[in-house]
Amino acid sequence: MSNPLLSLLNIELPIIQSPMVGVSTPKLAAAVSNAGGLGSIGIGASSVEQARAMLRDTTALTDKPFNVNLFCHTPAVADAEREAQWLDFLAPLFDKFDTPAPTALREIYTSFVEDFGMLEMLLEEKPAVVSFHFGLPPQSSIDALKDAGIVLLCSVTSLAEAQQAERAGVHGLVAQGYEAGGHRGVFDPQQDSEMGTFALVRLLAENCKLPVVAAGGIMDGAGIKSVMQLGASAAQLGTAFILCPESSANPAYREALKGPRAHQTRVTSAISGRPARGMVNRNYIDLETNAPALPDYPIAYDANKALNAAAATKANTEFAVQWAGQGAPLAREMPAAALVKLLAAELK
Repeated sequence: MSNPLLSLLNIELPIIQSPMVGVSTPKLAAAVSNAGGLGSIGIGASSVEQARAMLRDTTALTDKPFNVNLFCHTPAVADAEREAQWLDFLAPLFDKFDTPAPTALREIYTSFVEDFGMLEMLLEEKPAVVSFHFGLPPQSSIDALKDAGIVLLCSVTSLAEAQQAERAGVHGLVAQGYEAGGHRGVFDPQQDSEMGTFALVRLLAENCKLPVVAAGGIMDGAGIKSVMQLGASAAQLGTAFILCPESSANPAYREALKGPRAHQTRVTSAISGRPARGMVNRNYIDLETNAPALPDYPIAYDANKALNAAAATKANTEFAVQWAGQGAPLAREMPAAALVKLLAAELK
């Protein structure tokens, strides 16, 4: 079967490991790339120097292509009143852990839309693949990355987003279905079609010229084969790699993924300020009941990170962020290279 996307990415297998910030590591990305897939690191939450170190650490572990993922959200607009109301709402939870709530919140990540230092770093380091989440950067940034010979992918959740990415000149579309774990790649959270992976892949395959990568709920070779039959050129798997020893998921996260909580995932904006799917815990229950208006992403995330840190002082992990997709109960615990090999065998 001819597959132009695999040629474009210079990989052997139609398997991409999702760039999960907080879970993916240079070790994980390199292991997947070395096994014939496309490993990924997420640098959306990193400073320029942290990101450069991650790229170099990955390059030291593999001579194969890997993907570097960036957040392209609309930059946050600070709103002191909204942020104060949110902190007042959270104060009783902080009290339970004998910790005062923060007095102010920060925009903890810079969007790539306005991070020209990050662009300069990427043009210097020249990773093989760069992908965008939450939208697109300025056209000048896209053109500069393309001129440097970098292959560009963009997460899309609807046909309208896909057409926008196609017009901007990216090389491939990551069709992220509503089943997917972690943050929704939706450009505008107010306009989320909540379309599932199968319907979205088929829609894009029929209406777009660019190759499509399916993402969301895919955990094994049968899932990869199914989306390829619908027109995808490859599949992107995230939750499937969380239990690999190379991921940085902590013990509580791993235990949750191996237990009954894996069977209940839900999308909420209450954790970060943007919709994201994870295993249901008190972040979903306590933060969604009678809640005031949320601060912008990622300002709201600053509050959640502080709350989780307060809970952790009492050995409580009920406010930990444990992103996972609807395929979570199918997660398997094995080294990343072994998982890629197994996925390839199942696909055959």
